[in-house]
Amino acid sequence: MIRLILAVAFVAIFLIVSLPIQLILWIISRFNEPFKKRASLTIVSWAFNVVIFICGVKRTVIGEENVPKDKAVLYVGNHRSIFDIVLCYPRVPNPTGFISKKEVLKVPLLNVWMIFMDCLFLDRKDIRKGLEMVLTAIEKVKNGISIFIYPEGTRNKTDKPLGEFKKGSFKIAQKSGCPIVPVVVNHTEDIFEAHSPFIKSAKVTIEYCKPIVISELSKEDQKNIDQYVKSIIEKTYLKNQEL
Repeated sequence: MIRLILAVAFVAIFLIVSLPIQLILWIISRFNEPFKKRASLTIVSWAFNVVIFICGVKRTVIGEENVPKDKAVLYVGNHRSIFDIVLCYPRVPNPTGFISKKEVLKVPLLNVWMIFMDCLFLDRKDIRKGLEMVLTAIEKVKNGISIFIYPEGTRNKTDKPLGEFKKGSFKIAQKSGCPIVPVVVNHTEDIFEAHSPFIKSAKVTIEYCKPIVISELSKEDQKNIDQYVKSIIEKTYLKNQEL
């Protein structure tokens, strides 16, 4: 329980103390938007790394050299824990926005950091707004901002390796032409979900698979890109489950 208390206390203190930092970054963004984005990435990554340290999580990272450093990408990951973003975000080399549920916008101060970080918010009940969000994500990628999405739509709470992938999740890569980088996490649920409400130290694995360029695939694989990527993530997940 002590890890949970310390983690929650740190996040609360960070959000309160960072309020003037957010104001400064907002002012700077009037003159230098790229600086605000990179500063936000650095500050939030630091905070996430502190949370990881408090929780006693040890990360094994595989294939990080596969991530392109000179272009925006679509990160596609499996989703098993609320800690998935905390673990993966500090590893991104360039400004990256996550696709999150719109309810997160109700969390004060956190919502400001997420907007600074180019995160987008999905309204699952409004198809039109969902399409608008995809179009916004495509524009962000074209402007050099990577996007991280979980095509399962929600955390996988079953014993199956993966849930069903939503085909629409891949429109961002299909329309922008950016590479897809599959990101596979193992054992992240062992931090919290497996024994809620307690946080326990755990060893997790993050693997970045080789980038996928849709135009280089066969017509059949292009048509079924969701299943093509899902197959890669599932095979990698099963391979790393014993690590």
